[in-house]
Parts: sequence; structure tokens; C-alpha cells
Amino acid sequence: MSSIREIQVTFDCADPERVARFWCEVMGYVAPPPPDGFASWEAYNLSLPAEERGAWFACKDPSGAGPRMYFQRVPEGKVAKNRVHLDVRVGTGLVGEERLAVLKAECDRLVALGAVCDQILLADEENESCINMRDVEGNEFCLD
Repeated sequence: MSSIREIQVTFDCADPERVARFWCEVMGYVAPPPPDGFASWEAYNLSLPAEERGAWFACKDPSGAGPRMYFQRVPEGKVAKNRVHLDVRVGTGLVGEERLAVLKAECDRLVALGAVCDQILLADEENESCINMRDVEGNEFCLD
């Protein structure tokens, strides 16, 4: 029998700390403390060679239940639709207008943080409403 593994969700991006701090707000996550010997992440980054500064950032679920999220700088920009995306479950257990109101309120909050609302998909005979969005660097995700 195989054992259950922890996972980390990794994002390729241009500005790791900016994207990580956006996702901290989305998920209720926190940034880890700076490495030992440094009072802040800024101090840590200033200790690195210029080409390594800001190359990565991470955030974690303060309860320890959710996966760690890791953001790494890559030279190329996003050019196609994500093959994998996150569904942020803000409407779980809700249906109809009540669900849509909760989704729209969260959408408005995230747009104020720099997200983009792509499409509101209204409930039909098979699916409840959800909202397709993009984060501060264009990575697709859904409010579900």
C-alpha cells in the first residue's frame, strides 16, 4: 500500500513575491519567516547576488492542512492556457442566488487585489455557478 504524500503547488512567474502575496490573500495563507539570521525577506534578498534576488517566494497554510505554495521566477512569460488550475472553494454547500452572491463578493475582493474576472458561469441543470479568473500574472483559477 502506498503512503499519502504531501504536495506543493508551484507557480512559474516573473515576480514571485508579488504573486505569492496575492495568493496569501486569496487563500488565507501566510509567508514563512525569513531565513535564520535575517530580520526580513528584504534583508535576506539583499544578501544574495543580484541575479538571485527575488528568485523565489513561498507561502503556507497557517493551520498546516493545505499544501505549501511555491513561486519561482522564470524568464519566459505565460503564453498559453494553464493545463492545471486551482479551484478556490468559496461557495461550498451553497446553491442558487446565495452561492452566486458569495462568489461575486469574493470576485470583487480579488479584483481589488489585482485579479481579473474572465467569466461568470451561471448555474445550469448540471453545474452550480462558478467564476473564471486570472491572478496578478494571468494564471487562471476558478472561484467555485
